[in-house]
Amino acid sequence: MTENDLILRASVPDARTGGAVAEVTPERAGWGYSGLLVHEIAPGGHLDLELTADEAVVVPLRGSLRLDVTDPSGEHHDLRLTGRASVFEGPADVAYLPVGSTVTLRPDGGDAPDGEDASNGGGARVAIGTARAGRVLPVQVLRASEVPVDLRGAGRASRQVHNYTIGTAVDVDRILVCEVLTPGGNWSSYPPHKHDAHSDVPGHEERELEEIYYFEVADGPAGPGLAHHQVYGTADRPIEVLAEVRTGDTVLVPHGYHGPSAAAPGYDLYYLNVMAGPADDGTWLSVDDPAHHWVRETWASEPVDPRLPLGASPTPARTTTPTTELTEEPT
Repeated sequence: MTENDLILRASVPDARTGGAVAEVTPERAGWGYSGLLVHEIAPGGHLDLELTADEAVVVPLRGSLRLDVTDPSGEHHDLRLTGRASVFEGPADVAYLPVGSTVTLRPDGGDAPDGEDASNGGGARVAIGTARAGRVLPVQVLRASEVPVDLRGAGRASRQVHNYTIGTAVDVDRILVCEVLTPGGNWSSYPPHKHDAHSDVPGHEERELEEIYYFEVADGPAGPGLAHHQVYGTADRPIEVLAEVRTGDTVLVPHGYHGPSAAAPGYDLYYLNVMAGPADDGTWLSVDDPAHHWVRETWASEPVDPRLPLGASPTPARTTTPTTELTEEPT
């Protein structure tokens, strides 16, 4: 598998009709579980999905959404997900949809004049993370006010994590979804870490998880911003990605160490992580590259970047402190 197979550049949807920005299926990725669809829905438009083999988590990236869901039992659910003007404005409401559901998604301007959302002109951008699933679970909604907002790392490794199905009350079969905000000039997904094997050895716990990174980068005064992302392997399982990424780009991580995701100075960075694998315990465990694990020890003497949080207040019970535990996930 070459670098070109692992980096999927953004598609540009039609401004009038909308369309896919990024689309990953297990078949396209060459693996077994994780998928992602990022779709622009034009004002007055809709998106129809049938989840024949997958469970899904719906994340509004820009704008609010109305979901018309029929679950596997035939029960109808009319859901409204309150979104945001951009991914840098704090977490959004999200919905979990079980395998066997059908759904129609429409932009929802809520209480804005004439039924339009002033933040997006009536349209919306949505991410639908998917995972191959066997258990049929209930339709669930996690409101933005319930989303744990973690501040992780310290100094130039400070970042902000919104956990949607990791350590929350949302019951899933396999899918794990979170999003990360990194202020310009900072590094996240650091120290580099991997989760490509199953291990319950104390201090080295790990789960096999395929991972998708979907990126958005804040604009600067002269145009779109940029960031960089790295993936590298081991002697037994080589892989090598070192790429510039921009809004709408996607990187696939089938195995190996990944990180850093480096936000260029002046440009805040967002990425959405979708993960799934053969384990069904809903656990996210990773191990650092041993050569770089020592970096964690330096965080105890550094403050968290004062620019954080971006667009949201951290949930006090979930705000993390620096740690040197090897199994701490360094998203």
